Amino acid sequence: MVEYIIETKRLRKKFGKQYAVNSLDLKIEKGKIYGLLGKNGAGKTTTMCMLLNLAKPSDGEIFFFGKHYKQDPKEIYSKIGSIIETPGFYENLSAFDNLKVFAKLRGNYKKEDINRALEIVSLSHAKDKKFKNFSLGMKQRLGIAAAIMHNPEILILDEPINGLDPIGIKEIRKLLKRLSEEYETTILISSHILSEIEAIADVIGVMDDGLLIEEVSMNQLHEKLDKHVEFEVSDIDSAYHIMKKLDLKEGIDYSVDSISNRISLFTNLDLRSDFNEAFVKSGIKVNEVSISEESLEEYFTKLIEKKERYGEIYA
Repeated sequence: MVEYIIETKRLRKKFGKQYAVNSLDLKIEKGKIYGLLGKNGAGKTTTMCMLLNLAKPSDGEIFFFGKHYKQDPKEIYSKIGSIIETPGFYENLSAFDNLKVFAKLRGNYKKEDINRALEIVSLSHAKDKKFKNFSLGMKQRLGIAAAIMHNPEILILDEPINGLDPIGIKEIRKLLKRLSEEYETTILISSHILSEIEAIADVIGVMDDGLLIEEVSMNQLHEKLDKHVEFEVSDIDSAYHIMKKLDLKEGIDYSVDSISNRISLFTNLDLRSDFNEAFVKSGIKVNEVSISEESLEEYFTKLIEKKERYGEIYA
């Protein structure tokens, strides 16, 4: 039986007459990175606030480690680390002293835990450096250090790479993968940078208008993503006539771009070697054959457009 570390059942949050989160059923397995996607106002942050007991659900249930979140909240939340907003660190304190303040406020100060957290986020070399002299990427990593220094089994991170440059994003990506793979930390992360979610997530959930309209593993997603083969040829007109002949036999879907001398094949991809052979036999040079796959961003956009076109068909 699959062990879900985080699970919600028909979770709802209503503000006035509007549902910010509506009938949400999340299922997150141990040690997985779950990417929660959605436009602004989709309900991602509200969901995370309910999970962290920062907002009271209007209806529905939340379970951590198979227990209802109200059953033993002190024990449950001692195993969870989070970043919902950028932590308020003291500018004139060092990285170590800032974490020391956080630990003492929580009542669990241990010097070795702080040093371990700084090592995990690759800030050991900067432990005595003042926070005001940190780059944005270093500040974000210190925030994650504050979230993990009590050895949580779950991390809930709302937009942890927002505003970072490519180097900072790469650092956070590497860190989260390490936490998942080496420490079996279960991570729920939201982000607008879909390419980064694609690079680290094991599972993605897509929210829109408070609804979870898609929940799929990355392996399943790659099977769903549209793919096509592109041929760059020396003689586009001759290649087009060959495709027309093949189309009569196979019923294929393709397009021709006479400017770039490219033919894009959208169906019958397993016959690409036969198409290539037909071109070559006709004296057409094939300069390049490539397989392209729809990006997560393209898939996400298409999914949202379908939801908006057909209403609550996914609900």
